[in-house]
Amino acid sequence: MRPRRLQRLALRLLVCCPVKRGAAPVEVDSVETRSERLALGWAALAAVAIIAWIVHPVGVGILLGTLLAFMVQPVYEWLESRLGARAASLLAVVASTVALAVALVALGWLFVARGTVLTRNLIAALGPSASGGGTLERIGRLSEKVGIAPDQLAVKMRALAEAAVGRAEGVARVMVSTTASMLLMLLFAMLSMHLILRRWQTLAREAAQTLPLRPSYTATLFAEFKRVGRATLLGTIVTGMAQGSLATLGYWILRVPEANFFGAVTAVASLIPAVGTLLVWVPIGVVLLLGGHTARGVLVLVWGAAIVVGVVDYFIRPRLVRGEKGLPTLVIFAALFGGVEAFGLKGLIVGPVLMSLAISVLRLYASEVRKRRHP
Repeated sequence: MRPRRLQRLALRLLVCCPVKRGAAPVEVDSVETRSERLALGWAALAAVAIIAWIVHPVGVGILLGTLLAFMVQPVYEWLESRLGARAASLLAVVASTVALAVALVALGWLFVARGTVLTRNLIAALGPSASGGGTLERIGRLSEKVGIAPDQLAVKMRALAEAAVGRAEGVARVMVSTTASMLLMLLFAMLSMHLILRRWQTLAREAAQTLPLRPSYTATLFAEFKRVGRATLLGTIVTGMAQGSLATLGYWILRVPEANFFGAVTAVASLIPAVGTLLVWVPIGVVLLLGGHTARGVLVLVWGAAIVVGVVDYFIRPRLVRGEKGLPTLVIFAALFGGVEAFGLKGLIVGPVLMSLAISVLRLYASEVRKRRHP
């Protein structure tokens, strides 16, 4: 019995107070552990790259669903307190998906169907047998002063209108061919939106414990991603829809031809920083003035400046974004146009989000450098 007791006592002493056996074995164990961790880190990085490569075709749908979840989270929390988490999530996901699908279908129909009708009417008005009176004569007199004859102006405008019709028909074919991919995007948007609404806090906490960054840095990046995603949709998409709706109302009241079409164009133009909706309602007002409709032209310009720009930019947008600091105009231009060049139309969302996250990483890095230099 005595040898067994001595063995137990020796084991307890080894566990509680390990004996130093020399530097060499400990150093070998440390090197082996580092190599194992390094190999595991590279394997994890390769796994992330493989997942990103596989998910890339549906990545836009996942990103869109995530941003939609950030946008409707206050509504989801209000519904959760009354209906429960499962019912609130289901209602928020279904309502958001239906609204998104209706908006995409309506915009596509307006651009293709009504835009084609409008351009064909313009071609007929600029044809050889057209009267050429009214607005065209006034524009011709103005163009003649800069060296462009009225007949040449009509030919150029007709060529532009014919090119617009061809592009509209091409857009229609593309929309028909991409219907399946759009439905797939909406499906993944619904799934990711449900996941983010229910598990965002868990995902952020596990990422802070897993990623090879300081937990405070990871939490800051996740919070920035949420803030940027919410501001991107609310500050661009939702305010663009508000500007398009208000512009459509004004066009309809002032009897502008194809008011719904020009309202949709105004909503899309609002995505362009700095100038935005001015690219639509200013030419409409000028054309009405040149056509002899002075009162309607002036009212279109006043409506655009006071309602479409003033009300949205100074009342609606600040309440939606709630005072979030945006990026400088130059950076927004680069994010939008660079994103469109790199990713297509989805770059309107992907570009600003990636740019904001990259700038957040640089800010964290600069903050860490300042702390090291000035502790």
